[in-house]
Amino acid sequence: MHPLIPVPSDRIHNGFTSSSLLAKSSGNDNIKHVPLDDSALGVHKVFNRTSHNVVSPPVPSHPNPDDGEQPEEAWEAFYPRGSINPSASIVGGFGFYVAGPAGFLNGTVNEAIVSYRVMFESGWEWARGGKLPGIFGGEGDASYRCSGGRQNDRCQCFNARLMWRPNGAGEIYTYFPLTEGNEAAILRVPGSRKNSDYGWVDVALQVKLNEINKQDGELALYIDGKPVISMSRKDAEIKGMHFQTVLWRNTSPGHTEDWASPKDQKAWFSDLLEWFFLA
Repeated sequence: MHPLIPVPSDRIHNGFTSSSLLAKSSGNDNIKHVPLDDSALGVHKVFNRTSHNVVSPPVPSHPNPDDGEQPEEAWEAFYPRGSINPSASIVGGFGFYVAGPAGFLNGTVNEAIVSYRVMFESGWEWARGGKLPGIFGGEGDASYRCSGGRQNDRCQCFNARLMWRPNGAGEIYTYFPLTEGNEAAILRVPGSRKNSDYGWVDVALQVKLNEINKQDGELALYIDGKPVISMSRKDAEIKGMHFQTVLWRNTSPGHTEDWASPKDQKAWFSDLLEWFFLA
């Protein structure tokens, strides 16, 4: 099983990937190859003053033997020294939303996975933390509004993203409806995952929406194909909403200097947007 597809591939009902090799090797004709191109991927609402150029990424010093071929292209994120977030005077990282290719299935399923590969440059300095991509959804345009510490109307939107923390610790950063069940589940913090090697990390985030009046939703995170964080069926309460595909944000969430990048540094994202709706 490929670390970017942590479920049996025959469960995949519809999906796309920017990796032509993964599309061919998956054995599932429902996974379509889409190039790493804004127009083809339906990129929209791009953060002002940021860039996400497609480049040939550097060769890692600690390649993962399970990954097979190394990526030939990737989105490059640049974090200048002192950069904090897109609204600050010094801008770092980038952000946008991804709708998927034209005609891609949207809003008619209750379970999805988004996966990608990320590599931080050798000698990366973590500061207090930063955001990484994930899944979002909700009711129409309201689905875009779960951000910036929003507390009102949280029943209309949701998202689940990743964050890095000091020394490379990782966590899931969520906007879920403010219920007692969700709060209790999220406060049961599991162990963090750290990666000290300079190399690609395979990330897969799975979200299952609950049925109306049932607490049967699920949330799971896989790193390099291994489950590291999960919320049980009884906890993840997200009622009556739909997936809107991928929220791609890799910026600092803070507003003070201790969140700022301590030096000029780069990260790369490749084999991106393996976004699979599950049957």
